[in-house]
Amino acid sequence: MPYAIDLFCGAGGMSEGLIQAGFHILFSSDISEDVENTYTHRHEQLGLHQGHNTFFHRTDISQLNGDFIFNSIQNLQIFQGHEVPEIDAIFGGPPCQGFSLAGRRTRNDPRNMLFREYIRVIDEVQPKYVIMENVQGFLNTRLDGFVGVTEETYPEETLVTAILEGELTAIGYTVLPVQVLDASNFGVPQRRKRAIFMAYRNDQTPIQYPDFTDTPREIVNVQDAISDLVLSQDQRYEITNYQLNSIAGRTPRILRADRHGIEFGQPIEQIGPFQNHEIARHSLAVSQRFSLYREGENTTALTLRILNEGIEDALFNYPDLLMECFNAQEEYEDLTSLAQALQNASASPSVVKIFTSKKGNRYRYDRNSPAPTVLTLPDDFIVPFENRIPTVRELARLQSFDDSLLFRGKRTTGGPRRRVEVPQYTQVGNAVPPLLAKAVAQQVLVALRQENQNTMASTLV
Repeated sequence: MPYAIDLFCGAGGMSEGLIQAGFHILFSSDISEDVENTYTHRHEQLGLHQGHNTFFHRTDISQLNGDFIFNSIQNLQIFQGHEVPEIDAIFGGPPCQGFSLAGRRTRNDPRNMLFREYIRVIDEVQPKYVIMENVQGFLNTRLDGFVGVTEETYPEETLVTAILEGELTAIGYTVLPVQVLDASNFGVPQRRKRAIFMAYRNDQTPIQYPDFTDTPREIVNVQDAISDLVLSQDQRYEITNYQLNSIAGRTPRILRADRHGIEFGQPIEQIGPFQNHEIARHSLAVSQRFSLYREGENTTALTLRILNEGIEDALFNYPDLLMECFNAQEEYEDLTSLAQALQNASASPSVVKIFTSKKGNRYRYDRNSPAPTVLTLPDDFIVPFENRIPTVRELARLQSFDDSLLFRGKRTTGGPRRRVEVPQYTQVGNAVPPLLAKAVAQQVLVALRQENQNTMASTLV
């Protein structure tokens, strides 16, 4: 019976993959109340009941320790009067904003210290295997004067990867060289690259990274993933195996999970209207702006295209957008002259910039390719089939979540509230893709089975 702990569990992407691989999650934790509502509701749905066969604790990891974890597990009804089992693996992905390549980074970002707390908990629990997931930016982050759990002070400019290896080695683990895995190689319709760290306790069988070349999978594209969610009646596509699996479910329901083992049943099928599929209401100007984008084109490419080629019949095709642009610029005195300039590629870069985007750099999904990394803000993307941003459900599909998983709480939020609220879009964007998590978890099971075989062989000698 493989037992797991999932820290920084979020909405449960890693946990979905663990259960699909065959793990029993005994303990999990996250700091967000919004996340807790989604996570615990899903686990009840799957047959993991709080206090009976699993325990979720909402807290800052700095307030979490090994004694609390073991006491929580010991107090589960399934272990009453019996010895607490050894933990086979701890999985976790400390929040990545402090390491992310997107946006500003600082060595003093307190979020950079969360992985130290992760190592501390590992030291106190001593699981057989350790898995850590993070963004690629983690690999290039350097810290100054970092004090480890063994009280060693690392020199300035030390790479976080070197700190992680040094810390885990000091507490009795062998750390594999980090690998960057692309989720699209494991059945996820998304080019999401993540740094994965694996380590094994020195008395355990070595572990290996998943190798997608051993069992090549067909790359799943955006159309494969979300074309059945299109609302337009004049657009209908043949339903794909990926969509059927999303509707039928990949994560099995747990019929029984006790100290004797775990028994799985069928996944939960999504029946009725799709959940978390609320369509954003865009103004006519915004919808017309979205219609400018070709599939696979971002704002930079769109701007260059309009500057070099112009656009067709701006006054007729984009009346509301043209008026919005006209009111925001001072170069043209009437709509007709502005429209002609946009059409014949003579408009200035400043005017074209107003016309193409009010913010950032958008991208329209290419239906024939996997999506780029799913983010916590949907406004940066446009679906290929309609002139709108993706829904929560569409992004969940691109992450490989089952349709039966309901993301709870607000759909989105903004301003200062983003510091404390974790709405549905953020829950989806922050998650580990379940199919990627499953591939990693399966490698832990391979090592555990080999360890059991080695133990049995040694007893027969």
